[in-house]
Amino acid sequence: MRVRVDVDADVPSLPWDDVHGPARAVAYGVIGSQDAALARALHDNGWKGHRLRPVGLTSPLFKGAPRRNGVYTTSRNGSLWFGSPVPEIAAALVSGLAERSEIVWGAARLGVRGVALDFDAPPDGGVAEFETVTPVILKDESRYLLPGDEGYVERLQHNLEHKADVLGLPRPRRLRLLESGPRRRFTVRGAPRIGARVRVGLEADARFTEALRSWGLGLDTVQGFGWIR
Repeated sequence: MRVRVDVDADVPSLPWDDVHGPARAVAYGVIGSQDAALARALHDNGWKGHRLRPVGLTSPLFKGAPRRNGVYTTSRNGSLWFGSPVPEIAAALVSGLAERSEIVWGAARLGVRGVALDFDAPPDGGVAEFETVTPVILKDESRYLLPGDEGYVERLQHNLEHKADVLGLPRPRRLRLLESGPRRRFTVRGAPRIGARVRVGLEADARFTEALRSWGLGLDTVQGFGWIR
């Protein structure tokens, strides 16, 4: 399940460290407001014996924000997306977000103007096409991978197979990288996150492609990366 939260910002811009930095704490805070034990278990142990956490969200996205070189500007027309393919987690997100009049995002306060569920589903056919709105994070041991690097598609395929295993769904059969954006670098809790937005074609069971839309591509989805448009 995916949830869109319409927000407006009380500041004209976000510090770059606050674009993705607060995401993890916000996600666990929303879940924990409804089920503290669930939030703590996800944070400490992952989901049902897997270190992966089936939670996704975006950094704040703003339409009509003025363009200023080197500045992450805001507007009164912003949104945050949250999601999870696990009903228990999704229910906590929906209930927690419905109660919020604002979301504290780092030094900014984002006023909540509305909360809406997204029921759009991908086609039932065997091939789905996904485009991300936030960078996809992939690593080969300690090295960040970017589209075009050797092993990129294989590591992304491995990440998707792991997610399918976590959800108990058939593994995806084929992944193709169709397009990619420029390299982006963010700092999260003092450490770099390096990635790029991508557009991919995925041949997989329809249940998995639908679940993926509520989780995202790559690593650090709970930190706001890899969210699918």
